[in-house]
Amino acid sequence: MAKSTLLVLAAGMGSRYGGLKQLDPMGPSGETLLDYSVYDALQAGFERVIFIIRRDIEKEFRAMIGTRYEGRIAVDYAFQQLDDLPDGFSVPEGRSKPWGTTHAIWCAREAIKTPFVAINADDFYGRDAYEILARFLEESPVESTRFAMAGYRLDRTLSEHGSVARGVCQANADGALQSIKECTGIARHDGRISQTENGAEEVFSGTESVSMNFWGLTPAVFPFLEAQLVAFLQAEAANPKAECYIPMSIGDMVTEVQATVQVLPTDALWFGVTYQDDKPRVMESLNALHEKGNYPTPLWKK
Repeated sequence: MAKSTLLVLAAGMGSRYGGLKQLDPMGPSGETLLDYSVYDALQAGFERVIFIIRRDIEKEFRAMIGTRYEGRIAVDYAFQQLDDLPDGFSVPEGRSKPWGTTHAIWCAREAIKTPFVAINADDFYGRDAYEILARFLEESPVESTRFAMAGYRLDRTLSEHGSVARGVCQANADGALQSIKECTGIARHDGRISQTENGAEEVFSGTESVSMNFWGLTPAVFPFLEAQLVAFLQAEAANPKAECYIPMSIGDMVTEVQATVQVLPTDALWFGVTYQDDKPRVMESLNALHEKGNYPTPLWKK
């Protein structure tokens, strides 16, 4: 079985954060969150990383990020371009916002030939998640439509500085995903976790399993993603802010019995930078992991 590929979604605009957070130093020796993702993937046995980026950040990204991994892991790039769309579609006038995470993964369709893990560039997922998904993918033929996701507890994935979007998952007793509900405004309110939608408050226990966009997939997913994009564009192309989210696309595949998804619970630490005010907490958490010996300092030895 071919070794797995790590696909890193790094084309996001980072509008809420206020900058290109994929390049922001967070670790004690200037490491980015991307550095930890690649490091943990290497330790789990991944042999290749593909970065999905925008053309306009390519030069800066290659110089500041890609060069860190030369000689450590095979590095390739794919590009999320606004006009890379299924046949018959074009970019509507006035559209500047990327099409979303479903589109980002689909844009890597020509580059990926092995089972792969898809992740966000601006999240710290923890070593355990990479090891769990690597073991799952070792048994996955490239044509398999049996996928997986790392399941994190909702209450361990919140920001203290604003609301977050989470894919809240329902699984059966065997851990097979039944549905995903995309919740885009979850936050702590007066001691409880909730979101308000259309004037109604929905309260969560905090123990719910959520998707943090850590997916174990195979090349067999790409025709399904294209079908999801076609349906999305037919319905939402004229909406300049609409995005096609991968949790919802995966959820639709499960509902339509096109694929199965195993929810693999993980106790790994997760943290991310959604807002600028999240950065000090993330830096503190990374420093603590280095002090405990979980990571060498600096992360990448010369």
